[in-house]
Amino acid sequence: MNVFGLRAVCSIAFLVVVVPAGAQVIPIKTIPIAQGDQFQIYPSNNLGLGGVSIALADSLGDPFANPATTARLRGSWIFSAPTVYSVSRRAGGGRSLPLAMLARQATWYGGLALVLQQVDPSRPPDQGGLAVPWVPVAPPADSPTPIPGPDMRAHGNEYAFGMIGRTLPGNLSIGASALWTGLHALDGVDLLYSGSIRVKQTGHAIDVRMGAWKEWPGERGARSLEAIVLHNRFAATHNVLYADQVWDPALQRTVAQLRTDQNFDHTNTWGAQLKYQIPLATPGWRIGWILTVNRATHPKLPNYEITNVAVIPWDPGRSYAYDLGVGLSKVLGRETFGVDALYEPIRSYTWADAIAPTATLGGDTIATGGKTVENRFRFSNAVFRIGVGRDIDLQGSPKMVGLQFGLMMRSISYRLEQTNHVELTQRALRTGWLEWTPTWGLTLRFADLELRYRGRVTKGAGRPGTQFEVGVRAVALASGTILAAPSGPLSLVDVNTSTHQISLSLPLH
Repeated sequence: MNVFGLRAVCSIAFLVVVVPAGAQVIPIKTIPIAQGDQFQIYPSNNLGLGGVSIALADSLGDPFANPATTARLRGSWIFSAPTVYSVSRRAGGGRSLPLAMLARQATWYGGLALVLQQVDPSRPPDQGGLAVPWVPVAPPADSPTPIPGPDMRAHGNEYAFGMIGRTLPGNLSIGASALWTGLHALDGVDLLYSGSIRVKQTGHAIDVRMGAWKEWPGERGARSLEAIVLHNRFAATHNVLYADQVWDPALQRTVAQLRTDQNFDHTNTWGAQLKYQIPLATPGWRIGWILTVNRATHPKLPNYEITNVAVIPWDPGRSYAYDLGVGLSKVLGRETFGVDALYEPIRSYTWADAIAPTATLGGDTIATGGKTVENRFRFSNAVFRIGVGRDIDLQGSPKMVGLQFGLMMRSISYRLEQTNHVELTQRALRTGWLEWTPTWGLTLRFADLELRYRGRVTKGAGRPGTQFEVGVRAVALASGTILAAPSGPLSLVDVNTSTHQISLSLPLH
């Protein structure tokens, strides 16, 4: 997948917000890296419908996105939704085991959830049908420095969720929730440091939300308004181990020398969302609108070293992201239909700070802390979701079977304007790609429990492989820093991400 031709001195930054949240936190991606579904940890009824959500309520997933919508539940329930995802070409995978309970007593309601997760190490995808072992080049047997191999163990993450809310007079509900995540593995991060031996990840994320839900009954159905405000803090540390080949004068040969680089990935996000639904004159039909606003600051971005992309330190940055969407749904009898269309304008600004006085090609000097490179991204993304479902009664039995099919498409398109204050150059890049996700679902409803299976496959993205073209131009600066700049395209191997979730819902009598 030759996505862009990068011929400038410095590459673009790789931004991606990864949090276990719904559409309230808008993802930002500048490179089509395939990401595993490790944050699909909550049960969802609409997952098989393409994730349609604007005008169609999700009886399982909505309480975890907006705690106030738990007021729609009748009674108390306990949930479990084991989820497995895998990346094709044996490039990675993971497993999650959540256990959740939502309880209601009079006007009060609340919920708890615990999730244990294992994430397999990411591997370069197999190419040409041949398995390429991922093993670094070993030093001579008599090397004075023993070189460890890659860490092929699965690493675990933990999630803890709590929520409380109350129904007030006038069909108004308010609620608050908090999610804490202990991170030791983010899917795909291993492959973003080209030439490394292993990457040790540690970090955490905190997501706090306040939500409100208001309903106005009417002859044709109820109008509803949802509001959410949230704050999300993500902080991770990547300790990256390299083996540099250096000349040893005593041994009169090249030996391997271990080096550990520490990278930080910090993002703080404030967000708000409004969702409004009204019934239409035709029975069963509803229309909805959604507006989402995110403001994210990036105190520290990692120095990723993707193949064919030389990255200099990316320090602060900020982003503004918006969702403007409309949805339509029909729930009549045993049939369900929903469709969403969203436009996502996003603006991101990142820069690099000089870590020492740096001379420019024009003879000036950039002081320590001054901007050496500035990047301005302008995104025009679009999301389309559609899904249909049908419930089938089994004659002579209280059981019911439900079928779901859906499709989600995400178009990512942006323009980058980059200014290099060291080489006194400017460049513009316009690029984009399309990711699409078929979904499906099967539901079995019994008298006292509901069993659901949901699946999906995401296509259109890739991962760095083991074979690539090298096009590098060395640039020596007066400060003594040598930057390896790309002169060829970034090559990714196409992969698919498959996700399977089985959820069990039991009422608590």
